[in-house]
Amino acid sequence: MEKRIQIDVLEPQAFNAMFGLEKYMQEGKLSKTHYELIKIRASQINGCAFCINMHTKEAIKLGENPQRLFLLDAWWDTELYSEEEQIVLKITEEVTLIHENGLTSETYQKAMKLFGENYLAQIIMAVVTINAWNRIAISTHKPLDR
Repeated sequence: MEKRIQIDVLEPQAFNAMFGLEKYMQEGKLSKTHYELIKIRASQINGCAFCINMHTKEAIKLGENPQRLFLLDAWWDTELYSEEEQIVLKITEEVTLIHENGLTSETYQKAMKLFGENYLAQIIMAVVTINAWNRIAISTHKPLDR
């Protein structure tokens, strides 16, 4: 793979600003499980090897069942995910693939009923955050942590 610039080295202030958003998300009310599922699923959609590698390891450390991670690409075709997790994953896909239809009214309404405004806002911000990280890692060919 072509060696590319590393923004964390060249533009540390910009990178630190992203870490500020990440820190905010980690201190929010979003469950660790929801946040890891969001990060992994968005990274799968975007094809970000660096982030998939990092976040699957983190999820396992947090006690996530590896089978759920193996099947995350087909979450809708299993019974391994709760209703809440299914809505979180649907939001993740719709916001990540915003160019298709965006966050649909159906998904939005289900999320409002299940989570309320503030939690839904945090879900959306979590999706936005990981999508930004994915774009940084993919554009710069961020090397894998082994």
